[in-house]
Amino acid sequence: MAPARVFGASAGRAFMAAAAKSAAKKAAPSGGAAAKAAPKKTSPTRTISGIQKVVPVSSELGHFLGAPQVSRTDAVKRVWEYIKLQNLQNPSNKKEIFCDAKLKTIFDGKDKVGFTEIARLLSNHFVKSG
Repeated sequence: MAPARVFGASAGRAFMAAAAKSAAKKAAPSGGAAAKAAPKKTSPTRTISGIQKVVPVSSELGHFLGAPQVSRTDAVKRVWEYIKLQNLQNPSNKKEIFCDAKLKTIFDGKDKVGFTEIARLLSNHFVKSG
């Protein structure tokens, strides 16, 4: 049994020709694209807010990170880099972090923390403005 055709045999060729024409117009616009290069539009500068805003941190976190001001995302990223560099993740339970002396200063002296607790424990170190 032959496959049923939704369109006639010539309709497929017509669709393909229309698509080729459309692609040709997009590839080379009339009037010479090189001669009429439009200047780039610059976007207005955005103010960084929320978790990407650089804010002052507590002395303990500042000492750990080596900076008096940092964004929340950068702080979490640097803490994770330290954890991976020092191999402090529990090998049998990857959701658990063993705290060394340096991490205990920012994690309220806990011996172990869950990876979901890290952001909550770090939020205590960000100075509230207002």
